Amino acid sequence: MVWRLRGYNVGVIFPKRMAFEWQLRSTTLMLGKHTHVMGVVNITPDSFSDGGRYLDPQRAIEHGLMLLEEGADLLDLGAESTRPGSAAGPSHQSNGMVLSAEEEQQRLLPVIEGILKARPGAILSVDTYKAGTARAAVAAGAEIVNDVSGFLWDPAMAETCAHLQCGVVLMHTRGTPDEWRSQPPLGRDAVLPMVRDGLRTTLETARAAGIDEERIVLDPGYGFGKRFDDNYYLLARQTELLALGRPLLVGLSRKSFLTRGFSELQGRVASSDAAKSHEAREIAGIAALTASILAGASVVRVHEVRWAVEAAAIGDSLLAAG
Repeated sequence: MVWRLRGYNVGVIFPKRMAFEWQLRSTTLMLGKHTHVMGVVNITPDSFSDGGRYLDPQRAIEHGLMLLEEGADLLDLGAESTRPGSAAGPSHQSNGMVLSAEEEQQRLLPVIEGILKARPGAILSVDTYKAGTARAAVAAGAEIVNDVSGFLWDPAMAETCAHLQCGVVLMHTRGTPDEWRSQPPLGRDAVLPMVRDGLRTTLETARAAGIDEERIVLDPGYGFGKRFDDNYYLLARQTELLALGRPLLVGLSRKSFLTRGFSELQGRVASSDAAKSHEAREIAGIAALTASILAGASVVRVHEVRWAVEAAAIGDSLLAAG
């Protein structure tokens, strides 16, 4: 983005949108012509944003179908919360604090099967870092494995995804959820290099396991081990991650750092209770979503699909006009 100020002739140049083919298990998504909206279905009792609301399989199925009706291009189904402070990740697997793969599959599989029964053409992603759950979900019809750990938390995951020949989303994560609140901020100059180098290492792991590059989408991992302003520094330079050669999926919906920014920068939220309200989170999330599209995101992961579809259309129009 370039500003020309001399002579009061101010212009903004948006980056040219890159085109990618994303090879999934049984189909291909053409990324780049428009932003793809991924709707979130949390089948958990403890998600930070809608914990427990869709734990019942039938309610989760109905919610997923509603998101598709509202314009979601694909859905991301998760059965284990990775909110800050949760026990997700390898550090708690030995003491049984982590949700077992069996329990995770008991939550996920009926929802996958129910959505695909009602909408056979739906493209489903499973949000898991467990190789066993990835195998079961793909066998049930999922097209994509979305690993928030970027193959770090289960050593079998990379080879499993290579064998499954599914699409993969590889996120950058710094540490585990129980460590995030105590991690020091990285600072303006450190966050982008850390994310870029981490994603490059993850790409190398995927290639070494035999995963075709066309199956890979990268996620910068906003909020996953990045503290408050670190996320803004990352978003401001997100375009540079396209140099890794793969499309970007961005999840900014309902992130706590956005609500803080909305309150401080806009001054329109008076109390801490209001700052945490649903409306404040959604407004802040839509603003960040639009910025992420202008900074090169091909896929956006959201909770409120209707608003995201409208915001994505504006971002797409700006990129096309530029």
